[in-house]
Amino acid sequence: MSTFWLRWLFFVLVVRPGRGVLLGLKTLHTDRLPSRGPALVVANHNSHLDAIALMALFPLKTLPWIRAAAAADYWSAGGFKAWFAEHIVGIVAVSRKSPDGSRLSLEQVLGPVSDALSDGRIVVFFPEGTRGEPGEMLPFKRGLAWIAEQHPDVPVLPVTLVGIDKAMPRGEWMMVPRMCTAVVHEPLYFSGDPRAFGDEVRSVIASAIGTTAAVARSPETPERSP
Repeated sequence: MSTFWLRWLFFVLVVRPGRGVLLGLKTLHTDRLPSRGPALVVANHNSHLDAIALMALFPLKTLPWIRAAAAADYWSAGGFKAWFAEHIVGIVAVSRKSPDGSRLSLEQVLGPVSDALSDGRIVVFFPEGTRGEPGEMLPFKRGLAWIAEQHPDVPVLPVTLVGIDKAMPRGEWMMVPRMCTAVVHEPLYFSGDPRAFGDEVRSVIASAIGTTAAVARSPETPERSP
């Protein structure tokens, strides 16, 4: 069986059922999701489940085009985990440091993400650069603004994730069923000012965290992703 079908089965049999049963994921404004790439989907990052949850928002027909940026030193260190991350999850491996430990330029670090966008992919990206503590949102690193500046015509789609940090927080490997919410915001485009653009995207994501927590506890029927 080809890796394409293995990936498809993983999302059909594991990811999508888990999204509903274990995460109880409510999704708001999924009509804003792009139907095709290139597009950059950015969100707050507190759990190993964040990337999978974001990828699960999209219809299965877009699965061949969706990728998630992930740290190469963690996910591409060899063995089954590396194979699974690349072929089944569909990561874009990002090297945070050179083999000799020297500092890399943004182009060296994020070149694979830029290449994926040039190839028409929909890329999930976490501007904080690493997972924060539950309920905390770290400052954005310069990477988001650099990517947007290289691709000013590519939409940047902010998404606020609430509750997933408690389903599998940083440092934990046991998943706990939770009621979670993903809010898809209006797409943004590079404004010409890297710092201002990063601040704008972060503000959009952060502003919805508190209000969305109440929505996650609401008994109303959620809007489901396609």
